Amino acid sequence: MSTADDGASIWRSDIALALLATLLALAVNAFAGFPELTNAGGDNDNLLRLVEVRDMLAGQSWFDLHQYRMGLEGGFVMHWSRLVDAPIAAITAVSALTGSTVFAENFAQVLWPALLFCLTVFFTARTARSFAGDGAVLPAVVVGAAALHFLGIFSPGALDHHNVQLMLSMASLSLLLEAPLRGPAALLSGLCAGLMLAVGMETAPYVATIGASVATLFALDADGERPIARDFGLGFAGVSALVFVATIAPSAWGQAQCDAFSTVQFVVAAIAGTGLAAIASAEPAGRTRQRRIASLGLLALILAAVVVFLFPQCLAAPYANLDPRLKELWLDHIDEAQSLFKLLAEDPAGVVARYATPLIALVLMALRLGRGGWRRQDSLVGTLLVVAFIVSAWQVRGSTFSIAFAVIPLAAWIAKWRQRAEASPSRGVALRMAAVWLVSVNAVWTGAAAATSVAFEDSNTAADNGDGADVACQRMASFAALGRLPGTTVLAISNLGSPILAYSGHRVFAGPYHRNVAGNLLALDAFLGSDADARTILADHHVGLVALCPGSPESKLLAAKAPAGFLAGLMRGSVPEWLEPVAGTSGAAVELYHVRLGG
Repeated sequence: MSTADDGASIWRSDIALALLATLLALAVNAFAGFPELTNAGGDNDNLLRLVEVRDMLAGQSWFDLHQYRMGLEGGFVMHWSRLVDAPIAAITAVSALTGSTVFAENFAQVLWPALLFCLTVFFTARTARSFAGDGAVLPAVVVGAAALHFLGIFSPGALDHHNVQLMLSMASLSLLLEAPLRGPAALLSGLCAGLMLAVGMETAPYVATIGASVATLFALDADGERPIARDFGLGFAGVSALVFVATIAPSAWGQAQCDAFSTVQFVVAAIAGTGLAAIASAEPAGRTRQRRIASLGLLALILAAVVVFLFPQCLAAPYANLDPRLKELWLDHIDEAQSLFKLLAEDPAGVVARYATPLIALVLMALRLGRGGWRRQDSLVGTLLVVAFIVSAWQVRGSTFSIAFAVIPLAAWIAKWRQRAEASPSRGVALRMAAVWLVSVNAVWTGAAAATSVAFEDSNTAADNGDGADVACQRMASFAALGRLPGTTVLAISNLGSPILAYSGHRVFAGPYHRNVAGNLLALDAFLGSDADARTILADHHVGLVALCPGSPESKLLAAKAPAGFLAGLMRGSVPEWLEPVAGTSGAAVELYHVRLGG
């Protein structure tokens, strides 16, 4: 059999394993009844993405990213990319040919995350094969699929962009590992890296790490790395230019946005990509190691100068200009934005679930380094893992990537013990291999942490935490009464904003998005102020309904912040005369009040 036939057979095998893992995950979700389709579980981003797709299918311009039904009159511009809206909208539009919009949306909410799950498992298997040989593929699929399922970003209904970003990061890594053997792999890796940046700025650290790794490998060893660096740079710059033209309106080409793909990211990507490709292609610049290092150093200085002098505003912390009230009452309470150190104090079980396998993987990589014989594969996987772990220590959301990257060294570890068990079968080796399997699976650590947490948890606290009421706030059924009422503006806390838009035709002020500053502040002013303050705000902005979720932690936080305020009074049952309870909603998860201001 030829090498080409062998390669095709390996590809088919990897695809088959990824499909099998995907079908198994789908079966588990189907057996549970796809609960995420009727209860988003507090994930506002998935619901707002669905709203954004609906708006586009209803005729909103491709270049118009306004969310008109959230914020003050006229809405605000979201920082998301149409690159994620497009495939979801395409699946929905084709499925709508059945005649049922509900079926079309549900089908898209199941199929899209499943496709991304399958691709991510496939690229994880390919990465493990390149890193540790054929024996690591099965462990990578098993441990990787379990880890991805644990993360929840591939569950039905997961329309947010984090699953796209994770898939692209694993694809870029996999293709870079294969690049020495496959001509177009480096070009495709650069393309994936560029798309990661285009989809969302959260992946900027990983994109920078991948690019810096490619440049470093070329600087230290030009033999074999020259075409890889050249093709990666061309792919990265090329797709960035294409995305800029395709997703940014010409009228906005001169606008610099630090939190979304714009002229800032395009200029940096274009200079970085074309500069790397030029240095790798020019014989004088890359003839010796010293010249390569000097040329790449000059490129880095040019990039730094461009950012410092042209886009200095993007050097500030992401939320540096956020209103202090929003930081105190919103940002500081977002779970995925918490640091490792805060999580250690407040949720030790969550630390175990999110950081155990990445830590083990880091130890395994350190042992590899200590034994010597450090390889190209180790540099790429190890660097990405270290950066992802550092990001996860800053914000929990980074653990999504560190958990996924950790699968590769863990799969190699399992493969090593499987090989030992086959070569020297014994009870001791079998037990050690079983232990290695167990500690490599996130679910094991999660279960152990949860069991320990329950064992030491105070029963009174557990009884009073109100989790059940909070979950009920997120169910589609809780918004049925609201959906039947004529369209109007609804005053609600930020965590009800996206569900109200998704499950009704109303508009809201508040939503957990950093660009919606004015809308969020207005809602805070109404809820934290007196009844008279709230009445004035509601009259000025023509509010027709007030929605209250007493079981929401956000409602409790705001009530505690202003015990004499409008929201606190409502939660105590003190309803001003200008509010009228909507029939059938008193005592429900989401209570509704008509605003009756006369006139």
